[in-house]
Amino acid sequence: MEGLPVPLAYLLLSWVVITAVLVVLLVYRTTLSTKEDDQLYLNKAEVTMMGGEQQQIIGKLQKLSKPILLLAVLSGILLVASAAMWVWIGLTSF
Repeated sequence: MEGLPVPLAYLLLSWVVITAVLVVLLVYRTTLSTKEDDQLYLNKAEVTMMGGEQQQIIGKLQKLSKPILLLAVLSGILLVASAAMWVWIGLTSF
């Protein structure tokens, strides 16, 4: 059995890296989301202080949305391109 062709290896390696970064960002976003979803019963003085922290967390969640979407689309494109190249290599090797 031959080794993996170099272009396919590069595509798969880049897909693995992009997907790993995507997973890390999703885990980070989930941890932020759980902090944002916490419900605390506070008095009026504590609400203003905690409200600022919640706004910062919501801001971070919104900032993560575009990179996560971009990485998800890129990961999908790389996966489809890798599959297409694998099929093409398989068909041309006959």
